[in-house]
Amino acid sequence: MKILILNEAKHSSMLGHIERRCAATPATVSKFSRKGITIYVESNAGLLSHYTDSEYEAAGATVIAQSDEIVSEVDVLACVNSPDEKTISMLSANTIVIGHLDPFFQPSMINKLAASNLTALSVEMIPRSSRAQKMDALSSQASLAGYVMVMKAANHLPSILPMMMTPSGTIKPAKVFVIGAGVAGLQAIATAKRLGANVLAYDTRPVVAEQVESLGGKFLKVDIGETGQTKDGYAKALTDEQKSTLAEAQKEAIATSDIVITTAQLFGRKPPVLISKETLSLMKPGSVIVDMAALSGGNVEGSEPGEISVIEQVTVIGSGNWSEEVSRAATDMYANNIFNLLDEFISGEPLHFELSFDDEILASSVITHDGKITNETLIKAYESA
Repeated sequence: MKILILNEAKHSSMLGHIERRCAATPATVSKFSRKGITIYVESNAGLLSHYTDSEYEAAGATVIAQSDEIVSEVDVLACVNSPDEKTISMLSANTIVIGHLDPFFQPSMINKLAASNLTALSVEMIPRSSRAQKMDALSSQASLAGYVMVMKAANHLPSILPMMMTPSGTIKPAKVFVIGAGVAGLQAIATAKRLGANVLAYDTRPVVAEQVESLGGKFLKVDIGETGQTKDGYAKALTDEQKSTLAEAQKEAIATSDIVITTAQLFGRKPPVLISKETLSLMKPGSVIVDMAALSGGNVEGSEPGEISVIEQVTVIGSGNWSEEVSRAATDMYANNIFNLLDEFISGEPLHFELSFDDEILASSVITHDGKITNETLIKAYESA
């Protein structure tokens, strides 16, 4: 069995964003090699996550100058994102393509994968179950994002996060308000608390209040009627009336905070706008907002995708690609996710990927196979678009 790892920094640079992560590390290459799997790594694939070609070779990989040399011969293409059109066109039928394929917002790419008779596995679609935890790339990257967002906010805040008592006076701890207590939000809460801030958090799912409090944060209680979460643990969309009630209730918390971090994202849909320009204008000059969802639509009115802007003397950070700020850690975690996924389903003699739609993980995450789109949720989303 042959697996190809791309240098995605090279391939993604054509799209205006340079990917800093890689789908394999020398450690995961070594694990694959011990299983008798051949790994091809495109030269400098790990450079921006601080892994050298020589480290991959020492672990057992074959480093190639260009992916074109081998792409038509591999069984699996493991990516961080989706491959470019040129790469797709060169893959042999039935090749397994794995990555963040962004299927709800990239229908043309998904249709190309299907038309090319490729088996596409979107890591975003891996279910949040106990068995799938070790391969849940969304959670691993979101956890890093929560940490990075707090650090970026702290770097732009013209004050400090912890209380500081000195002979010249006392500086009070910063107030941090985290909206959304999913994986990223919980890590943001934990990081801000470790740095000495007073942390307040809100989520539409009351069930997470205990998790917030266990990390040392306070949970903002707002009665907006019945809410809840999907079977995969994602927050359900609110009605317009609920959104209005919530916005009003959060206004004071936002206005009195030094840092606000918004992490609200709806799976497969555009994120809700949580902070209007009117509410933003109530914040103190020098305050900071981090909009986790800026690249996909934004939680903050006026935030600019990929940019750091200043609105009403408030710094709004919408740079996105959060986990790439700690590219080594992000690559380590993602590469482990990919290894665990493949290790779960590669077996037999000769080695091959056991594809069964009776398996709950594959039924959810495999989105194209045998020349067609196979995921029912995705099919319905495309039909209603």
